[in-house]
Amino acid sequence: MAKAQARPPGVEARAGKFPGPSLIPALHAIQERVGWLPREELVALSRDVRRPLYEIEGLISFYPHFRTGPPKPVAVHACRDLACWLQGADKRIAALRQRHGPDAETEIVEVSCLGRCDAAPAVSVNECPVTAGDADTLIAAARDGELPPAAVRSYAGGDRWPNDPYGPAAQRYGVLRAVLAGDLDSGQVITALQDAGLRGMGGAGFPTGRKWDLVAAQDAEPKYVICNADESEPGTFKDRQILAEQPHLVLEGMLLGMLAVGAAEGWVFIRHEYGPEEAVVRREIEALRAAGLVGADVAGTGRRLSVEVFTSPGGYILGEESALIECMEGHRGEPRNKPPFPGVYGLHGQPTLMNSVETFAHVPVIASRGPEWWKQQGIGDHSGLKFFAVSGHVERPGVYCVPMGSTVRDLLELAGGVAGGRPLGAVQPGGASSNFLGPDRLDVPLDFGPLKDAGTMLGSGAMVVMAEGTDLLAAATNVLRFFRDESCGKCVPCRVGSTKAHRMLTGLLAGGGGPADVDGQISELEQVMRRTSICGLGQVALGPVMSVVRLARGAGGAQNGQGAGGAQNGQGAGGAQNGQGAGGAQKGQSGDGA
Repeated sequence: MAKAQARPPGVEARAGKFPGPSLIPALHAIQERVGWLPREELVALSRDVRRPLYEIEGLISFYPHFRTGPPKPVAVHACRDLACWLQGADKRIAALRQRHGPDAETEIVEVSCLGRCDAAPAVSVNECPVTAGDADTLIAAARDGELPPAAVRSYAGGDRWPNDPYGPAAQRYGVLRAVLAGDLDSGQVITALQDAGLRGMGGAGFPTGRKWDLVAAQDAEPKYVICNADESEPGTFKDRQILAEQPHLVLEGMLLGMLAVGAAEGWVFIRHEYGPEEAVVRREIEALRAAGLVGADVAGTGRRLSVEVFTSPGGYILGEESALIECMEGHRGEPRNKPPFPGVYGLHGQPTLMNSVETFAHVPVIASRGPEWWKQQGIGDHSGLKFFAVSGHVERPGVYCVPMGSTVRDLLELAGGVAGGRPLGAVQPGGASSNFLGPDRLDVPLDFGPLKDAGTMLGSGAMVVMAEGTDLLAAATNVLRFFRDESCGKCVPCRVGSTKAHRMLTGLLAGGGGPADVDGQISELEQVMRRTSICGLGQVALGPVMSVVRLARGAGGAQNGQGAGGAQNGQGAGGAQNGQGAGGAQKGQSGDGA
């Protein structure tokens, strides 16, 4: 008999108010069938599920993927966030508007990060990703009804990453099969993760084995497992490529987590812009079902293991784990106050294990090859392997799997160096929410501790490179615009503070100002937002701006409170350049808290 989980304070007002399943999949289905959400469809849904219309309208108004008006035949979404901005997105968007703006069949919408930073400046045409330079071809194809199916991005292909323990001819899911057969205890998997020292790769860096152990120790049932694949931070696309090339490792890690904590149901929560990658994941789940490794009687053990895909309706804030859970429950994706944490009170009030794509992908590697092998992969005192997305002013933007403890210089060289052989101006080593580092910090090891000591963070595992001559304050203001637009609005410091700071900075840039002109008001706002915002979005929104000020002053010191662990999973960035306003960004966020 399932054990009831006591409700924590603060959820009574909503708990049980609108019982029933989440309405978000139903809204997705209507929009996929009709192209948008007509009122008559919403009224019919309201009657069918016996839920008030205002609840449904409240969901639609929160999530940017839902449309309340009929779309034009061709929808062009153009990214204007940091990696794309560095590659001339503003000029490309202006050119697209000039060529296609007057066209009655085409709409051009500036959006937040599309997760295609390696193809910057990125554009999607009817949700088919493409570079801005190829947009005209796809627009013409869409008009003729001949748009090709979206495909996953391929780099060199083949066995290009050193982590996968399964060779081309080897049977996959070996660790999972061993646990199901009783040859390996799931507790041994948790011990291996603890011995390996694996930390969450979504941004917060919480010890993975400890998280699994905490969830396994909970008495309440049922329990759930979620893979957070809502990677939406500008500059971050490593999880996208892991899903495309190694979905078997991600799903095996999830299933091992389910066995370890005692869960029967799991979900891959994926951003809707990752349509090609979602298709790969769905095919892999079907292959697992055909192999008898997912279903009502897994491998003849009598145990049920169910894995499904939940497509995000958009919003960067959903990368924060409690906001993601609110979304899955069918509410507006606003972060919860903590504690309790999801491991104790998560989805539907039950213990929930949530990790990122990369974190889950590392689990079968460690369980198969052993914690000692894992630790030996790092450089010096650093343990393991780390995936990084590299974008911006580099010759070869892409995803790289490197030993933990590799330096900024090492990763930059792997990516071919600064584009055109130009000198380096600055890098953001941990995604667009991490603080800027100057060219004098190229030899900082890429790991949680060293980057925290350097005044920045490992964050979402994304290095954004800026060549010398880049207006760094404009770049940081671009980051701030993203945060302002993606704030869920729940807490005043984030909602009001980010808006006020962005207005001040765009005015300063329009007047020809620079870092030296950023006065104490911005510094005071940064402190207030960092100390009082509910989640990591508001806590780090002004960090990059203040780091640019310190670089200009030659200080380069660590920011108070910035570093690994404090910020939310896979923080993002985005936004305005010299004097340019916002203009209603949409789209999502990333991360998993661990």
